[in-house]
Amino acid sequence: MTMEELLGCLKAVAEETRLKILKLLEEGELCVCDMVAALDMVQPKISFHLAVLKDAGFVQDRKQGKWSHYRIEPKDLFRRFLLVTVLERFPAEAIATERQRLSEFLEAKTRCRLEPADRKLVCCDR
Repeated sequence: MTMEELLGCLKAVAEETRLKILKLLEEGELCVCDMVAALDMVQPKISFHLAVLKDAGFVQDRKQGKWSHYRIEPKDLFRRFLLVTVLERFPAEAIATERQRLSEFLEAKTRCRLEPADRKLVCCDR
């Protein structure tokens, strides 16, 4: 690992929004629209933070239609160890509001898929 890569890794996890994104992704893959709802931020800001995390090797993405889905996928042992160390110290109450918003959003998405006539959300269809 070069000094530049090391600094990129450390900078990626030294920002609150990116830590919250990683904490949400601990539960599994999420669409960008899920994170927008959970973090109550606009899509370009979420995408910027995801790009930093991806460039640092902490997340991978996959495209499904026009939407991108992200998951934690550290490239090497250093990144895995760094993530485990940082995320285990991240207090649960610091992300409780975001987890609640995510849960409500995912529930609404499920209802939209079951009741297509009442489709109010414009987001990915997993």
